[in-house]
Amino acid sequence: MYVTMVDFGVCTVAHSIVNTIERSPAMTPVSSAPGGRRVSMADVAAHAGVSSQTVSRVSNDSSKVSEPTRDKVLQSMRDLGYRPNSAARALKRGHFRTLGIITFTMTTYGNVRTIDAIAQAAAGAGYATTLLPVRVPTQRSVHRAFGRLEELAVDAVIVIMETNLRDSDHLILPPGMPVVVVDADHGAGTYGVDADQVAGARKVTEHLLNLGHETVWHIAGPQASHAARRREEAWRASLEVAGRAAPPAIRGDWTARSGYEAGLQLPAGAECTAVFCANDQMALGLYRALRQTGRRIPQDVSVVGFDNIEDSDSFDPPLTTIDQDFEELGRECVEEVMEQLRDPTMPSRRPVVRTRLVVRDSTAAPAK
Repeated sequence: MYVTMVDFGVCTVAHSIVNTIERSPAMTPVSSAPGGRRVSMADVAAHAGVSSQTVSRVSNDSSKVSEPTRDKVLQSMRDLGYRPNSAARALKRGHFRTLGIITFTMTTYGNVRTIDAIAQAAAGAGYATTLLPVRVPTQRSVHRAFGRLEELAVDAVIVIMETNLRDSDHLILPPGMPVVVVDADHGAGTYGVDADQVAGARKVTEHLLNLGHETVWHIAGPQASHAARRREEAWRASLEVAGRAAPPAIRGDWTARSGYEAGLQLPAGAECTAVFCANDQMALGLYRALRQTGRRIPQDVSVVGFDNIEDSDSFDPPLTTIDQDFEELGRECVEEVMEQLRDPTMPSRRPVVRTRLVVRDSTAAPAK
């Protein structure tokens, strides 16, 4: 999977290998024809015993070539190390088989997993990805990012909009470009994909109440985060439906340190027996705070996280958490832009990817 990464702050382009590139005959280095020149279409035609027009049709995947002839031409391409000029073909066809990704941060677990899932899904569909981080979440910066991606020749753009814009209530998208927005409060007419944050937070709260806890405390994410806001609102609404008072939310910034600092603010004793952390990293910090203040998990305090990071089952005790299907999220994003590329008039859709409660040893009934 090949990803182009663009640092929008300095407008430089760097290439990085993500995971492993699987070499194929099409990636074989180009051989030289007699005299040291580059292998041409005419060389392939002569080697295969066909016309240059037939080689061109095979290069462009035309249906006007019989399968035996196609196989013969492809074998000659492999034998000679010939690679069609993909840039020229893209210009001729009007598409480049590349998707752009705009994101405001690459420091959060959810964004990194989402980017990886999109890149994997795009590669599976035969598309490369160009990643463009935007340092300042403003409408102006997003418009400049779209302009830069158009210069880099992408067919569509996926925007991972984890946080509010500083200068606008809603993201205004440029016309004429297929776009999907992830993890945002969508404006009218936009194509969007989201994980079901609300259902996840509701499952957490109901799980803890069903164990017998009188209420659930919450260590929330940053106030500007769409995901954090949805999780907090769903937690509060679930307590209200159950007829329980909602304690004041304690706000963190997704980091383990902020979870630790929030944990030191929790009241001791029977007033606080269950805590829902808006992500697993803050739950890890909470573990440290509870142990430092002499409280056991789950005997004294039950703890639940969100994200199901790779190490959450190695916490001590293993962490109960909400699993987000990032692979499905990536597939939905790519499928949405593909649908727009196939049919620009298609009505906007907003599929929601399920979340799942994973119960482990960090939750239990409160002590009698």
